[in-house]
Amino acid sequence: MNVASIPVSARHPRPRHLLVAAVFLLSLLLPRVGEAHVANQSYVYFRILQDSIHGSVQLTADDLNKALDLGLEPGMTAQSLTPLLPRIRSYLRERLSVSSRLGEHPVEWTDEVFTLELREGYVVGQGFLLHNTPTVPDSLHVRFNPVFDLDPTHRSFALIEYNWKAGIHNNEAMISLRFGPGDEGPKVLDLSDVSYWKGLRAMIVSGMYHIYIGLDHILFLIALLLPAVVRRRGNRGADAGAEAEGHGPAWRAGAWEPVPAFRPAFLYVIKIVTFFTLAHTITLSLAATGVVNLPGYLVESLIALSIGLAAAHNIRPLFRNDGMIIAFVFGLFHGFGFASVLGEVGLQGEYMAWSLLGFNVGVELAQVLIICLVFPLLYLLRNTRLYLWLLYGGSALLIVIALYWFVERLFDVNIPVYWMVEWVKNVL
Repeated sequence: MNVASIPVSARHPRPRHLLVAAVFLLSLLLPRVGEAHVANQSYVYFRILQDSIHGSVQLTADDLNKALDLGLEPGMTAQSLTPLLPRIRSYLRERLSVSSRLGEHPVEWTDEVFTLELREGYVVGQGFLLHNTPTVPDSLHVRFNPVFDLDPTHRSFALIEYNWKAGIHNNEAMISLRFGPGDEGPKVLDLSDVSYWKGLRAMIVSGMYHIYIGLDHILFLIALLLPAVVRRRGNRGADAGAEAEGHGPAWRAGAWEPVPAFRPAFLYVIKIVTFFTLAHTITLSLAATGVVNLPGYLVESLIALSIGLAAAHNIRPLFRNDGMIIAFVFGLFHGFGFASVLGEVGLQGEYMAWSLLGFNVGVELAQVLIICLVFPLLYLLRNTRLYLWLLYGGSALLIVIALYWFVERLFDVNIPVYWMVEWVKNVL
């Protein structure tokens, strides 16, 4: 069905229906939180840097109580552990030893002390630094046997949490070594499988992965893409031209009309992606190198706001030059959001140029794949009623989602979606 044959009343979905549908669909977007730590197990994590080796040991409070009778209880903070640290550290030093071809690597405990209260139990963590590492060896010989003499069912594990040249960042799942009673080690932890390519490839994958799990970035991109296959009619002469082209009198000033050919729509997408890429590359580099830093809650709130403004611009123009201003200005804040991910994956400040390059390449590849999926479909639907529902209805949905995220992030509150659905129903 051609757009020209659609009655004016059918072209714009009713606001009430849009809002109720938007809030309902929003409920499907809530994240599901899971936990991975398992009781009756202990862990030693290694962080391999260019010229040093750091790490942490994690044991449950129940196991520490079993070994040392400390009286640890759920809810204790890292500060409340201070009087108990000498006993905990002495015990861990007896149970953890590391060596290599360079000799013994004495363990020095750091100020990194933390607690985690998970569904499976209360966990205590203690950071450490290995001495005698003028260079990083090709392998480590690790012995780790906490609680084995008291609990034959206890198991412990060694993991490489971070090693840039091995392509490992913030790892909490890939176990390298397993220990148990009668199988205490030392065991060999291989560190030789490293290269710049592995590190770069991991950063590319990280950039792509962040786009695919970062729903707010995807929705912002979709909000910018929705008007890619239409253009606004801004004056009477243009409207007359639209009627002459067969689009009918319903294309009024400020309304949209389908693009006549593929080229202008494609050029619009190129401009949008260029402005967005330029903006987030600038702030990603500034934030990752520590030149500029903004509070996380503010960045995430502005990212949510960017989705709402881009979507509102699709319904009624807010800026000139289509979405270019929105793509660039709010792309700056998305860059700060990307920078926070580099911290989340455990980036230690080394190989920064390679990391920024790889992460940016990954982000761009993910964006290109999303565009390849969305843009052809929009182009094929641009003359149909379904496209108008996508443009107006989709933009309304994005506005509701953006406002929901904006309020939650800015004010640090949790708004139940079911309550929002009931409120919308009562208001409308």
